[in-house]
Amino acid sequence: MATDTAASEQPKWNFPVSPVPENPLGEGRYIKRAAALIIGDELLNGKTLDRNSNYFARFCFENGIDLKKIEVIPDDEDDIVEAARRLVKDYDFVITSGGIGPTHDDITYASLAKAFDQPLEHHKETLRRMEEVIKTRTDLSQQTPEQRTARERMALFPARAEVLFIAPDIWVPVVRLEGKLCVFPGIPRLFQRMLDGLAAFLPLPPPGERPFRQQVFTSLPESSIAPFLTALQERTKDAGVRVGSYPLLQKGVYVSLIGRDADAVRALGEEVARELQGRLVTEDEARAEKAAL
Repeated sequence: MATDTAASEQPKWNFPVSPVPENPLGEGRYIKRAAALIIGDELLNGKTLDRNSNYFARFCFENGIDLKKIEVIPDDEDDIVEAARRLVKDYDFVITSGGIGPTHDDITYASLAKAFDQPLEHHKETLRRMEEVIKTRTDLSQQTPEQRTARERMALFPARAEVLFIAPDIWVPVVRLEGKLCVFPGIPRLFQRMLDGLAAFLPLPPPGERPFRQQVFTSLPESSIAPFLTALQERTKDAGVRVGSYPLLQKGVYVSLIGRDADAVRALGEEVARELQGRLVTEDEARAEKAAL
């Protein structure tokens, strides 16, 4: 199911990047709520670990988007059609991941075309870029007609979709439907590069709408800090602060404080560290400490 010629590890090509289109949500509007649709039998049978939803969650948080739902579904047309229609109706920004390669079980484009009543057609510019990349691959340039047909399925898109080329060295575009649903490959490294590249094409929230998170680590048991955190959440909820606690088995607890007013959240962090005998932790420090476990 891999997109077998999807991207170069080194920037050998310099394809034109698409111009930024008009805001699909309408002038002055921006993305507020998002959902992710992760597609693949291999995720549901345990063969493949899903890293893309985590990366998307971080992308949303850092850009002030409220990620409300992550769904994982099989390579099944009915499931994809139902979920795509429902999520596009309910959210401002929806991504799919997976199912856009050249094999028989890569059915995401065809299923989305059905979901939004569109025929499929080959996208000429995507085919052209694909062919440019193939010139450097003798194993692909010598394929049989049947193999070429399979390869060209990766450029067979819903006919009325937007096709956004987001980086000069990636021939695979982000395909957008209904102004909201963006189609991504399942390969994590390519997914991450393409999601980051898409940011310039999205009506993201203004900086003032983006939240700030302060984390505090304490070695106290979670039950010991629960009364304090309950009182803290009650005291700060009208200011829009969210208080969370995330224990590490037999090591301690990370307390998370999230709010729009960065100075106020920092001050709360200092209070929490003082009251819970803890220490302030940066996002990078927290990520590194958790990864080392």
